[in-house]
Amino acid sequence: MATLLHRLGLGAVRHKAIVMVAWLVALIALGAGAATLSGTMVNTFSIPGQESTTALDLMEKRFGGTSTGATAQVVMEAPNGKITDQAAAGQVAQVVAKLQKLPGVVAASDPFDAQAPTVSQDQTAAYSTVTYGVTAEQITAEERDALTAVVDQSRNQDLTVEARGEATQESGADIGGAGEIIGVVVALVVLAVTYGGLVLAGMNLLTALIGVAIGALGITTLSGFTELQATTPILAIMLGLAVGIDYALFIVTRFRQELRRGLPVPEAVALSVGTAGSAVVTAGLTVVIALAGLSVAGIPFLTEMGLAAAATIVVAVLVAITLVPAFLGAIGKRALPKAARQDPTAFPVRDKGFYRGWAHLVTHQRVLSLVVAVAALAVIAIPFFSMQTTLIQRAAEGSSADRADRIISERFGPGFAGPLLVLVDGSGAGQYATSVREKISSLPDVAYVAEPQPSPAGDAALITIIPKSGPEDTATIDLVHSIRDDVADGPNARVYVTGQTAVSIDVSQKLDDALPVYLILVVGLAFVLLVLVFRSLLVPVVGVLGFLLTIGAALGATTAVFQWGWLASVVNAQTTGPLLSLAPIIIVGILFGLAMDYQVFLVSRMHEAYAHGASPRDAVVTGFRQAAPVVVAAATIMFAVFAGFVPEGNDTIKPIAFALAIGILFDALVIRMVAVPAAIALLGRSAWWLPRWLGWLPAVDVEGAALERHVPDDARDIEEHAHAA
Repeated sequence: MATLLHRLGLGAVRHKAIVMVAWLVALIALGAGAATLSGTMVNTFSIPGQESTTALDLMEKRFGGTSTGATAQVVMEAPNGKITDQAAAGQVAQVVAKLQKLPGVVAASDPFDAQAPTVSQDQTAAYSTVTYGVTAEQITAEERDALTAVVDQSRNQDLTVEARGEATQESGADIGGAGEIIGVVVALVVLAVTYGGLVLAGMNLLTALIGVAIGALGITTLSGFTELQATTPILAIMLGLAVGIDYALFIVTRFRQELRRGLPVPEAVALSVGTAGSAVVTAGLTVVIALAGLSVAGIPFLTEMGLAAAATIVVAVLVAITLVPAFLGAIGKRALPKAARQDPTAFPVRDKGFYRGWAHLVTHQRVLSLVVAVAALAVIAIPFFSMQTTLIQRAAEGSSADRADRIISERFGPGFAGPLLVLVDGSGAGQYATSVREKISSLPDVAYVAEPQPSPAGDAALITIIPKSGPEDTATIDLVHSIRDDVADGPNARVYVTGQTAVSIDVSQKLDDALPVYLILVVGLAFVLLVLVFRSLLVPVVGVLGFLLTIGAALGATTAVFQWGWLASVVNAQTTGPLLSLAPIIIVGILFGLAMDYQVFLVSRMHEAYAHGASPRDAVVTGFRQAAPVVVAAATIMFAVFAGFVPEGNDTIKPIAFALAIGILFDALVIRMVAVPAAIALLGRSAWWLPRWLGWLPAVDVEGAALERHVPDDARDIEEHAHAA
């Protein structure tokens, strides 16, 4: 691989103009595709084949499209009296009349309808259910704004009016806020400090942005052909930007080192691609496998998110090994400070005493360092064992939806915020539905069971159930399982439990069951990869245990902030409660890939020093001194990029971005900077031991060491040509 990448680097230098134009054409083409072929992205989560999803499909067939159309609840409360008073009731009637005339609305229920009243027992509040003829993703911004306008205009001192429900939620993901811009600016500053100038820093950031733009535009174009989650592009942008900057950083840093060794620009570019580029490809492949491995959960929307993000990583790797070398060939010795351009060998890189001193400290106090690092992360990981997940997204605190939720919970009961639907389907549904209603009424945690609503053809019946507990409570989950276990199918009739709450329970259960399997997969992959790279058993064990500590601490900190509410104001968490169900498995996949990046880049330098005859402790110090500055810079950039998505924007992506940012911080600064060097120094020579019976394993040269012993013939030709010129 190193030789192939060496030749690729030479080709990029030779044909740099063609390479740049090719990437520009790809960017323009995908931009045109995104502008003309893109479709609507969705914010709902479901799994084909689950009982709740199957029931929704049957409801659409039996009752028509309006039965599965998006709904909103417009909640009205009389703060100074009763909602049934003549004045208040008149205002409610006016609100309902306006709701019925809204664009896209097919029905708006009357709270005072004698057949189905929706007035609280204390008669202080009521609500109208507004039904659209399409799903939430298909509701236009104008239709949503019209609903908001009616709610705002109807609110006065005698009548509180608020709106909640899926029809009020925007389906798009927020991208490009102030936080993200600050993250990019911080990354640029770190690059400028690392390189000592803005030229290389700007080039590094530009190439990363090109890769991210191509990935994001590709995903946007793809949305016109398949249904994608609204969070998919923002996840791909966040991850692609972070790794794109880091991968270019690795190659550019090596390029500057080769220039200082006296190599001409073409050969310095080629050798940097062949060596650091090998590590970039290996690291990128690891991330891609981790993201593509999300498909093991068997959940289509998660598979699509993983594959889309993986494709963005592939683009980032291709940019790093083709476009970055082309730019470096154009920049040449301007990548060095002015004083070093004439004779780079006269200005070798100065040894950073801080990193050498740190390595000496950690390896000398290796037992204490290891214990402190492990104990600190173990304490932070404690909240992880209390982590709860859900697919029901809470409304932002202080919003109209939040106020509506509070009125519903206080006046009607928490179960009204998440009703369950029971579908009785089949030719015998009409007769059996009454029996089903009676059985459900006798179950615990049931507050109210509505009369069955028959379908127009009489081949199905729909029963609405109001639990006593809220949609996220354990009692509601138990009620769903009780209905499925205790209410059997009848003669010529099948019983299904569905509704938004049931869908959330089913998907969350599926994701929770998939997480351990996925964790075993990625941990096993990490172990095998590290055994191949370092030809050792104990170093991979150290790496895997460090990764598990990183995951535990990242999820623990995220649980404490976004579920318990600790320091929630610091990260501008507008809601607190159970984490989004898909967050843990996504966090595990991404952090796995990024943690392996740092492990490979850092420990490979230690292994290289040991292979050249250094003592075990000296090898750790030497490798740490060489790799740590770049790892710290790369981690700082990743932290800044991920953290930029936390303060503002999409509530779905915010906890994921926080977990990735804090996870990178823990992994790079605690695991890779403290725990790993301390553990390897403590193990001594046994760290690099490999049993004889595993001697057949292939050697993976991620640093391209073979290139330093052998330069391909065409590289010599270019070197001779450069000297002659």
